[in-house]
Amino acid sequence: MTAGRTDNAHVEVVGVDACRKGWMAVRLVDGRFRDARLCDRLKEVTAKPGSQIVAVDIPLGLTDREWRECDLRVPALLGPRSHSVFRVPSRAVVETADYAEANALCRDMTGRGLTRQAHALFPKILEADRIRRSGADHLYEVHPELSFRTMAGAPLSWAKRTWNGQRHRHALLAEEGIVLPEDLGAAGEAAVDDVLDAAAAAWSAHRIALDRALSCPESEQLDASGRPIAIWR
Repeated sequence: MTAGRTDNAHVEVVGVDACRKGWMAVRLVDGRFRDARLCDRLKEVTAKPGSQIVAVDIPLGLTDREWRECDLRVPALLGPRSHSVFRVPSRAVVETADYAEANALCRDMTGRGLTRQAHALFPKILEADRIRRSGADHLYEVHPELSFRTMAGAPLSWAKRTWNGQRHRHALLAEEGIVLPEDLGAAGEAAVDDVLDAAAAAWSAHRIALDRALSCPESEQLDASGRPIAIWR
């Protein structure tokens, strides 16, 4: 499955990473860094006029019962970084606020329990889900490790919080024409890996806009509203 939204010379896109401080957003214009900002709410990014594609590192699209196919397939592409992908359970589980109840429901439906780390992301997943279901067709799901793996042509050896890992990711972005400035202003309060992840998401957003991106899975898995569930790169 491929996607493309524009043939215009002027292409403005945003990559977003869910982080502890909210949402880290990096904007590209014609594939080059334009600015970065930290937002409290994802809607602050998706509602901004001008951006043709917004690619976000958060699960988009929930199933009624089964696992999402993309979460089962992407880890095999990441090699030593495969643990960075977690399986997103059904909507009923994600909408359960209490961890113990969500864990029990997930185990009942899938035979597999739920980590607290995954459960902690549920509010952000639901925040993105509300925007998607409201008709935000320019919103796409990405996974930065898959984006970096695509840039590199092979799985990355070093984790994103290590010195080697961050320098490698900086270099991959620079090779693609995305040069991050030394001073990001207020956005510079974000963790380094969150900035790098948002920039990688923006790189994938640019590929989507130019109809160069691929999805995993290639064959469509649809949510209850008929929208595709896929991770783009």
